[in-house]
Order: sequence, then C-alpha cells, then structure tokens
Amino acid sequence: MGRRGNGEGSIRRRTDGRWEGRYTVHTAEGRKQKTVYGKTRKEVAAKLTEAMAGRDNGFVFDAGKLTVGDHLERWLDDVVKPSASHRTFSTNAQQVRTHLLPTLGRIKLKGLRKAQIDRLYRVKLDCGLSPSTVRRLHAVLHKALEEAVKGELIPRNPAAHANKPKVKQTEIEPLDAKQAAAFLKAAKSDRFEALYVLCLMCGLRQGEALALRWQDVDLDGATLRVSRQLQRVRSGDGLRFSEPKNASRRTVGLPQRAVSALKSHRKRQVEEKLAAGPPYRDESLVFASGRGTPLDAQNVVNRYYKPLLKRAGLPPIRFHDLRHSCLSLLAQRGEPVRDLQALAGHATAAFTLQRYTHHYDASARRTADTMSDILPDEP
Repeated sequence: MGRRGNGEGSIRRRTDGRWEGRYTVHTAEGRKQKTVYGKTRKEVAAKLTEAMAGRDNGFVFDAGKLTVGDHLERWLDDVVKPSASHRTFSTNAQQVRTHLLPTLGRIKLKGLRKAQIDRLYRVKLDCGLSPSTVRRLHAVLHKALEEAVKGELIPRNPAAHANKPKVKQTEIEPLDAKQAAAFLKAAKSDRFEALYVLCLMCGLRQGEALALRWQDVDLDGATLRVSRQLQRVRSGDGLRFSEPKNASRRTVGLPQRAVSALKSHRKRQVEEKLAAGPPYRDESLVFASGRGTPLDAQNVVNRYYKPLLKRAGLPPIRFHDLRHSCLSLLAQRGEPVRDLQALAGHATAAFTLQRYTHHYDASARRTADTMSDILPDEP
C-alpha cells in the first residue's frame, strides 16, 4: 500500500505509531538508503517529496562517516594551502590542530551541532584564551564548515549562529602633535630614523615598511609603492615576504621630511655595504641588517624603538601606534575620511571612520561653526 515506483521512495507506518519514508541516493560510496520521519503520513509524504526533489537537483547532503577532523584537514590541504598566504595557512593549521581537532575532531561532520560549538568557545575562554583569540578560532571553523556546505556535505553551517564572545575595543594611544615632534627629534640621525618617519608620517605598517625595496621608492617623485609585507611565520619558517590584502596595495605620497630621511638612510646603507664587503647579501631592501638580510620586527622594537621612547620621555606605546598617530593627527585636522582610507590601505571608509571617529571632534566643531556663519542665529 505504501510502495511507490522504483527510486520514488516508500512510506510505511512504524510499530511505534510514527510514519517513515525511505528513498535512495547515489553517493561516491554507492547507493544509500535515506529516511525521513513524521507524525502523519501526509507530513512524511511532504518531507519525502522535498528530499527527493533536492536529490534530483543534485542537493544530496551525505557526509557519510566523515568526521569534523577529516574535513578540517582536507580543508587546510585542498582549500587554504593553495590559495592563502603561507602565514595564513600556518595560522589556520595551528588553530585547527591545537584547538579544534582535540575537541571536535572525532565528531561526525553531519552530527556537529551549534551547542557543541558554543561549549567549545566557553571551555576555551575558561582555559584563558582571550575573546579575540576565540573569535579568530570561530572564523576559521566557520569558513571550514561553510566549505562543507558548498561541497554539499551538510545542509547548513552549525557555526553560523554560534555565540561568539564579545571583544571590547582597545583604546588607541596615539601621540599628539607635541609628542610626535619630540619623538622625531629624538630619532634624528638614528639608524632607523627613516623607518620611524615612514610609519609616523605616512601611516605605513611596520611589516610594510620592512618589506620595501628601493625600486618601490621614487625619491624624485616623492612617492612609494606598498606591494608586499614582511611577516614572521609561527610554524618556525622564520621571516617571509607575502602579498598584502588588495586594499593594502597602494601608492603613498612622501612628505619632504620622509624624502630627506630616506636619502640619508640610503647613503648610510651604501657605506655599510662597502664596509661589509662580499658577505653583504644585497636584496635591495630599504631596511636591512648590517649583512643585507631582512630585519626581525620584534628585534627592532626591543633593541631600538623602546629605548628611543625612553630617551624622548614618551609613554611605552606600541610600534603600531605610530601608524595610529599618523591617522589620528590627520583626522583631527579634518582630512576627508576617503583620503585617510586610501593612505591607511583600509578596505572600506566605514572601517576608517569607525576606528577614528573620536578624533573627528575638532572637524565636527569646525563644520558646526561654519554653518553658524552661513546661517547665524537671529538676534
């Protein structure tokens, strides 16, 4: 009575009173029987029709015996490794193997639920991971599971609505104009004066500045081109040059002070090269060690930058806050958000505005005063 044609599925009533519908799907492992359940025959018939329509359109969600761990490893090798930077792959692999595989790895992919992911995040927070670290972990898991959805292994992403921890926005500690001037005065004739000038006056990230080659710099035209970055890879591969995000590729105008600092720096570097002789490895780097090799950012910070801050009588701000100081000082002068976005290499003007909104107070005041001049209050 409940039979249909071959491949069209069947419906029957179970001994417990519920109704059951079965249909066949073809997978890489061969033919498989799938089952849907319901309280009434009508409900099961509707589910069966929907399931078989999805099957006929190619939407067969069957992860089989695949575990979350199996899928994560495949995702790293087949998706991340061929397309992402070495550092991104290394960071994702570290997060997967340190945090995700030990906790979720043995769970069947098709059986993973939001509650298990929520529990993982709670445990990681209790173990001392910061909310921002757990959010980065979530981003990796979400992307990997989204790939499983695209591959029709699961019908929906269980991480899509997981409860990510909230991260409190850290307050930027930029230098004001007086402090910035004191910093540059203290850096005068320093071996890394040009590096500090580029980050404080041009808004370069430290990794962008350390990756610069002389062919990226046009001293006559007073511009430079940001086209790569220098990063330390956690996996032990040391320093690596990599391509930045698309928005970070940009041409930056050089103030006269930056041009002068770079010219002095180039002269000093030529003298270092001659003094070093054949052992000098010339990679055309603007900022290099005494042997011509790339500089480790942390060594620059610990050995040169921090002592410079002390000599200048300034608070121990991060090196990255030189970049923030550049953008904050320009924002306070009322520079258009679009111009700041281009200088910073941000993907959107909205991000620039969100990050530096509190530095636009002076600009907002000037705008209000201008409108008062245009339309003054009635006497």
